[in-house]
Amino acid sequence: MLTGSSPSPEETEEVVGGWSLSIYPEVLEAAGTYRVGGTRGGAVYVGPGDAVDPERTMRIAAGRAASKLKRYVVANRLNRLGTLTYAGEGCHDPVALRRDVGEFFRRLRAALGGDPFPYAWVPEWHPGGHGLHVHFTVGRFVPRTMIAGTWGRGFVHIKLLSDLPVGTSAFHEAYMAAGYLAKYVSKAFGEDRVLGLHRYEVAQGFQPKVVRVIALYLDDLIEEARKVIGARPTEVLHSDEWPMWSGPKAVVMRWSP
Repeated sequence: MLTGSSPSPEETEEVVGGWSLSIYPEVLEAAGTYRVGGTRGGAVYVGPGDAVDPERTMRIAAGRAASKLKRYVVANRLNRLGTLTYAGEGCHDPVALRRDVGEFFRRLRAALGGDPFPYAWVPEWHPGGHGLHVHFTVGRFVPRTMIAGTWGRGFVHIKLLSDLPVGTSAFHEAYMAAGYLAKYVSKAFGEDRVLGLHRYEVAQGFQPKVVRVIALYLDDLIEEARKVIGARPTEVLHSDEWPMWSGPKAVVMRWSP
C-alpha cells in the first residue's frame, strides 16, 4: 500500500503537462485526461471509506467498472443476453454463485467444442428475495437446451436482441447488451460486497485492444486519434460540459460505426 511519506529522489520526477488518451479501436471510443506539469512524487492511497466524499468515490468506481465492462462487450460483439436462476429457495451465497457460474461456463465451453470464447456476466440480488441470479452475454448462437442442460440448477433464458430497427449491426446490438449489463454493475455498488469478489466476470484473453497517444493540445490529440481510427471523431465530449464534474480535465471521443 502506498503511503503519504515524502518521496525519495528516485521516486520524484518532472512531469510534462498535456493530454493522454486511450483509444479502443474495436469499440470506436476513446477516453483521456489532462495532466498538469510539475513534480510527481509519492502517491497517497485513499480507501472508499476514508475519502472526503465516499458517495462520490463510489459513483466514480461504479462508472469506471461499467465503462470497462461495456468496452469488453462491444469489442467482442456480445449480442445475446441470457439469465441463469436457481430453482427452489435460490442461492444466497455469493461465493457459491461464482463457483457454480464458473463451472457452467467451463462445461459450456466443452459442449461447444472446447475452444475459448468471450463472455461476460453480472450477478444480481433478486428483488423478490429469491437470492442471486446471473445476467450474461455471449456473441454466438447457443441452443437453449444446451444452456439449460449445462446449467442444471434451475431456469435459463437466452435471446438475441430483437427490439432494434431492421438492419441494426452487431456493433449496435452489442452496445445495447453492454448497456443492459452495465446497469447491474452500477447497481451492485449500492449493495453489500464480499471482499475479494468482483462486480462482474469476463472470459480471459479477450480484452479490447488499446492504443495510447499523447499531445500537448486537445486539437492535436484529436488529430492523433484520427490517425489511429482513420477518421475524425463524430462526437467529442469535454468535462467542462459535465455537470458536477470535479476531477481533472477529461475528454471522451466516439466514432460512428
